[in-house]
Amino acid sequence: MKRDKHLGITINSEMHRKLVYISDYEGRSMSGQILYLIQQCIRTFEQEHGAIALDEQS
Repeated sequence: MKRDKHLGITINSEMHRKLVYISDYEGRSMSGQILYLIQQCIRTFEQEHGAIALDEQS
């Protein structure tokens, strides 16, 4: 059974304000913007290094 994971992070106030600005500009929620950035990071990594193989137990 697949289950979503929770990720809690701490960022400084300036970074938070800037991320709020970008999220609003892009029309995303903060969570949506962070997920978008993570997806972009994974996509870029896999383009450079190949697909990340995950076992079924993860």
